[in-house]
Amino acid sequence: MKLTFLGATHTVTGSKYLLEINDKKILVDCGLFQGHKELRLKNWLDFPVDPASIDVVLLTHAHLDHSGYLPLLVKKGFKGHIYCSSATEDLCAILLPDSGYLQEEQAEHANKYGYSKHHPALPLYTKDDALEAMKYFCSVAFGYEFELDETTTFQFNRVGHILGASCVLIKHHNRSILFSGDLGRPNDPIVHDPVIMQGADYLVVESTYGDRLHEKIDLMDQIETIINRTVKRGGTIVVPSFAVGRAQILMYYIYQLKKAKRIPDIPVFLDSPMAISATKIYQRHAGDHKISAKLCDLICHTAHYVTTQDESKTLDQRSDSMIIISASGMATGGRVLYHIKKFGPDPKNTILFAGYQAGGTRGDKLVRGLGEVKMHGEIIPIHAEIENLHNISAHADYKETLAWLSHFTHQPQKVFITHGEIEAAKSLKQKIEKRFGWACIIPRYLQSEQL
Repeated sequence: MKLTFLGATHTVTGSKYLLEINDKKILVDCGLFQGHKELRLKNWLDFPVDPASIDVVLLTHAHLDHSGYLPLLVKKGFKGHIYCSSATEDLCAILLPDSGYLQEEQAEHANKYGYSKHHPALPLYTKDDALEAMKYFCSVAFGYEFELDETTTFQFNRVGHILGASCVLIKHHNRSILFSGDLGRPNDPIVHDPVIMQGADYLVVESTYGDRLHEKIDLMDQIETIINRTVKRGGTIVVPSFAVGRAQILMYYIYQLKKAKRIPDIPVFLDSPMAISATKIYQRHAGDHKISAKLCDLICHTAHYVTTQDESKTLDQRSDSMIIISASGMATGGRVLYHIKKFGPDPKNTILFAGYQAGGTRGDKLVRGLGEVKMHGEIIPIHAEIENLHNISAHADYKETLAWLSHFTHQPQKVFITHGEIEAAKSLKQKIEKRFGWACIIPRYLQSEQL
């Protein structure tokens, strides 16, 4: 077996791992690079391997940093199956076309206002490209050992994080490799806890929070305080949110706070067609989360659904206090940019981020205190209060990661630490080596390892 790292090396984006077993090529995850410009430019480079030579893709979950390159992979010649859980397939069916649509929209906007260096500006891929990619998806049940051929199997197991997320265990003869995917947290109020795994000969593990512990802060108290403080000023709370997972848990907390009368009954708007569609998928996949059908319905009706652009624009004309939950979560695109442009300059308002902000994104710049941000070719001054719910992250911190690893009865010969900024990866490497004595490597981009 040969493993090559095509992404998520020294960064939290662009997850892609190529596993070659004899003459078979297996790609685990196929994500977009996001954040810093030098990373985003990699999306435009020729793929390091001929996409037509790849036999199958195994997808851990639907977030775009793991799935968002799939339409381009298919466009460039991939014609194999894309295996994932049923919920992941349903979520990709909304995330990928939306990603293509947004890229078309951004290219059109850049051409209209002339702020791109490229003439004309082109989308990385289109909505139609994404719809074509969906034809190659095949769902596989959790825990089922699927035979790729007479010598190789794979198995998806729940890993928390978001609806449908999984780790992937691949076995070839008497050797095995486990990809953690994005490891979720225990005791999440919505998604199931990560399944205890027995380990493997080789492990690829994420390290997003490899150098940090989640704060011992009650999220309900924190959200209550921020909302009440903003409403007292007569302001609006704009929440840049990931459409899948984060938007739903935010509505869960807002529902609980309103039910307990801990916050005023101000209007809540879910202004993201993708988040609205994702919320409906939560209702359809009742067995994939902890929430009862009745409670799920109540939570999903906490917000008014904003479906059209005209309705979205109307929100920016309102003067009453409200909560607007809108994608994208790191303010890299989507409708939330227009709300930040409208409400960001006024100090009575709050921009409330919900978790990790990758380096180079607008979200990262704002939480670090930059007083202005560039959007649609304009410099927008930001005087609104900036808050971040660090503890709402769907990624395990280093203590939770070590706890998951502590159940391994099959000691890995080698651990590859990926999907983390370099300091986070180094920190997790030291902690794993100290506690378990396992050999750890932080791979470089395009590094290959014989297994």
